[in-house]
Amino acid sequence: MRRPSGRLWQGTCSLSLAWALALGSVLGGAGLTLPEAALGLNLLTAAALVSLALRRTAALLVCLAGLWVLGCLLQQQAARLPSGLAGVPLTVEGRVLASRQSDGLQRLTMRVESCRPLEAGLPDCSGLERIRVSRYSPMDGEVGAASATAHTMMAVGERWRFDVRLRPPGGLANPGRFDYRRWLWREGIHATGSVLAQPPPQRLAAAPQDPRRALLRQLDGQPLHETTQRWLAALTLGRGERLEADDWALLNATGTTHLAVVSGLHVGLVAALALTLSRLVARLIQPGRWRLLRWPWLAAATATTGFVWLVGAEPPALRALVMVLIALWVAGGRHSPSPWQGWALAWAVVVLWDPLALWRPGLWLSFGAVALLILMWQGRQVPSGLKGALAALLRTQLLLALPMAGLVLLAMGQVAPLAPLANLLAVPLVTLVLVPLGMLGWVLSTVSSEAAMASWWLFEAGLEVMLASLRMFAELSPGQSLREGGRWTLGILLLGLGALLLLPGLGAGLRSASLLALVAAMAMMPAFGGRPGPGEVRLMVWDVGQGLMVELITARHRLLYDSGPRFRSGFTPLASIWASPQAFDEVVISHADQDHAGGLASLVRDHRVAHWWYPEGETLALSAHTPRHPCHAGEGWRWDGVDFTFLWPPASAGSATASDVAGHGSNDRSCVLLVSTAGGSVLLTGDAGKRVERFLIPRLPLAPAVLVVGHHGSADSTGEALVTARPPRLAVISRGAYNGFGHPADQVVRRLRRVGSCLMDTAVDGRVNILLSQVGIAAAQGIHPRLTGGGVEGPCHGVESRH
Repeated sequence: MRRPSGRLWQGTCSLSLAWALALGSVLGGAGLTLPEAALGLNLLTAAALVSLALRRTAALLVCLAGLWVLGCLLQQQAARLPSGLAGVPLTVEGRVLASRQSDGLQRLTMRVESCRPLEAGLPDCSGLERIRVSRYSPMDGEVGAASATAHTMMAVGERWRFDVRLRPPGGLANPGRFDYRRWLWREGIHATGSVLAQPPPQRLAAAPQDPRRALLRQLDGQPLHETTQRWLAALTLGRGERLEADDWALLNATGTTHLAVVSGLHVGLVAALALTLSRLVARLIQPGRWRLLRWPWLAAATATTGFVWLVGAEPPALRALVMVLIALWVAGGRHSPSPWQGWALAWAVVVLWDPLALWRPGLWLSFGAVALLILMWQGRQVPSGLKGALAALLRTQLLLALPMAGLVLLAMGQVAPLAPLANLLAVPLVTLVLVPLGMLGWVLSTVSSEAAMASWWLFEAGLEVMLASLRMFAELSPGQSLREGGRWTLGILLLGLGALLLLPGLGAGLRSASLLALVAAMAMMPAFGGRPGPGEVRLMVWDVGQGLMVELITARHRLLYDSGPRFRSGFTPLASIWASPQAFDEVVISHADQDHAGGLASLVRDHRVAHWWYPEGETLALSAHTPRHPCHAGEGWRWDGVDFTFLWPPASAGSATASDVAGHGSNDRSCVLLVSTAGGSVLLTGDAGKRVERFLIPRLPLAPAVLVVGHHGSADSTGEALVTARPPRLAVISRGAYNGFGHPADQVVRRLRRVGSCLMDTAVDGRVNILLSQVGIAAAQGIHPRLTGGGVEGPCHGVESRH
């Protein structure tokens, strides 16, 4: 058999390598068990040996790349904090990599150099590589003057020793919302926690000299507006973390987030500037043969590589660096690879450099945009002249609008209707004005601070124009977040439509037929999470950490049971779950504990509630004019064929029944709600204890289909009497991972398993979504399904949980 031609061989090799790296990363980060990982490593090793024996270079490279990526990802998993050290005091030494401070809280990312438990006989933690910890400022009267003085801010680059309490990386997992757990994974964070105030942290060494920090300090010392400093750092130094939440919200609302990422624009400008200066110097030194010299191209490549290192070597910048280096290679008279070969090579370099990049949306958006540009312009002549350049810019923006909107929707869960218009204005302004002026200011700062300031003042004027325009677009049509079903359907539809418009060589008839087929296919896709039908109820137990928030939806109504916790930092999960105002027909606050009523203020301030329910004897921060009513046993209503009935507390909190049964104060005053359909019922008990549960048993005609386990799985609730007399088919535990209370209690889990109940856990599965139809539980799944609960005939069929 003849070997393929050189160009075809190289193209096959680079594309195979790129997609092998993608597949290896996805498999490696999918939570493989040790046997699965060992099998993958053995298969890749065997394939590499066979390829070597058969002299198949491309296959060998693919196998070696897969081995490298899978090995790196397994190393990331091995570096995680052992679960046996969760909440245990540890002493760590390390260097501060990043620091953010707000409202008495400093968040630190540390590279760990040493770690040891304070107690003997505990698991080893020396494998830890990177942690993210919070450090709280002392509260008034909490510590003495000496400790307050010792609370020095930790600066980036400094080495410190302190005691911490850590837990394995985790976070809230709710659909269409920021997934902290995945963010920690892709950032290579192996544990999170908090710094202990005692003993006081010790600084071991000052920060070494770093040109990146030196430039930021120089920028902070300039007489520029704070907004200008933030954007100058983001657009020219790649310090996107300098931008505030309002800046990112504006970019998200207008579909212009890519403007704040150092990518091809910045890298290309640096390369062009470095090449121009190098060739000018070469012309002065050797005027007769300066065109033949190679060192100007090498100097430009070196300067560009240095700039990418300076801005942090993020995936978009790395991708641009590879493409620019290929362009310099070709312009210098070397062999010219195809655009797709360059694209694939850049992909391979980025993933080899950082396998975790595949979990960062920026990688997919960056490479997706470049792939669309190649698809758009390959085989077509780029117009020349100013008029041609403007026409090309307009065509590019209009044709990219649909597919890029689809990519952004799939990656970020948000669509901005006016993104094409916003980009049509902002892209030329950033490309032709802001970035060149910002870069010029840095160059001039080496010669004259006055000249640099003049350039940066012009930058400030252009920035004001851009921000004012983006605010106008955001007010006219702000970005919209979609639920998971609509997100995937609309995202794939937009991406497919855009690709059909860009594909060359398609006739009008074939293009129209493909368009109709795509629309029909998308219309047939099921969107899990839509409104239930009459007589059905959808139950969503949101992942709020150590707390409870349950949403119940019927065909035309909506109820919220509890509002989740409020943490010491002021963060409330409810505020992160619903960014836009929501409307609820009824809200039930089971009792006033912070893990159930912590989101009350956010609910009152940002959302619309028609009516409130709460237990007598509990104090809630509601105005006197708020429509509300105490929850009393026997009261209820009917919505769309679904019955809602309170079973507890009795009509008078001081009655003999209430006094005999209740024994744990606020917990035993919890509003107990029964939601009944023809196919079964849902029981929500709040934090009610075992004595209240025994009172409920004769008032429950049948075992509930779904039980939201009381008190987060505490041993004080979900007692033997209730579980034995009324065993639920599905029990859902809402709690925080590695909480300090030991929830769920071992005896509660054993009790539920003994009676055959299926278990779901928000700390493991993320938000739990259950559809209770007229024939029973139609579906029950979490955000992170890994294993099904049983076979087709098993009692847990249809329950997708990792528990």
